[in-house]
Amino acid sequence: MKERIHEYCHQLHLPVMAERWSAMAEYASTHNISYSEFLFRLLEAEIVEKQARSIQTLIKLSKLPYRKTIDTFDFTAQPSVDERRIRELLTLSFIDRKENILFLGPPGIGKTHLAISIGMEAIARGYKTYFITAHDLVTQLRKADQEGKLEKKLRMFVKPTILIIDEMGYLKLDPNSAHYLFQVIARRYEHAPIILTSNKSFGEWGEVVGDSVLATAMLDRLLHHSIIFNLKGESYRLREKRLQQEKQKDQ
Repeated sequence: MKERIHEYCHQLHLPVMAERWSAMAEYASTHNISYSEFLFRLLEAEIVEKQARSIQTLIKLSKLPYRKTIDTFDFTAQPSVDERRIRELLTLSFIDRKENILFLGPPGIGKTHLAISIGMEAIARGYKTYFITAHDLVTQLRKADQEGKLEKKLRMFVKPTILIIDEMGYLKLDPNSAHYLFQVIARRYEHAPIILTSNKSFGEWGEVVGDSVLATAMLDRLLHHSIIFNLKGESYRLREKRLQQEKQKDQ
């Protein structure tokens, strides 16, 4: 019978139950645990393991460059960030409202960390999230277009519940290719949110994309339903370097 139970568990795709049922049955017998409690514990173990595997898969597919949560963000070092507003975002209510989130400010002050923190929370809740820089997004879509696969590639960027577009403005976009970014923004408009980080003010986007009309069209859709954070302050990396140098002088 043990072999048949093991076989049935695998046929039903219940690997955790296949592995643990025998030991749990023996434990239930010696500790006078009811049948219902025994079954509940088996099912719970299977569900917990399945959820953990699902989260790991979502993290892998997200292409996040690193894993950081809001617990490691130093709000004291970045007073321009309202912690209460960030914590509100972590409820993920903006997903249902189809609101975009834009983090603006100079390099090195935590914009990407905040974006990834929200992405990690979304993944933990089972939402598909995808991360890409603005330059890589345009490059991939241009290549797909040249190969006759543009529509398929566009669907890849439209499908995730949350799309994180990082580093908008760090590199100028090819004017002949910036329209690919517009297509992604337009297709997600009022359907699914974008989290975007940029070191450029909105007034500079025309220069970034090489077309002021196209920049206006992008911003029109991004800002219609949006939550905007304007971050200020000194770069974390530069501050750490400065503190290190000051420490060396004191020694």
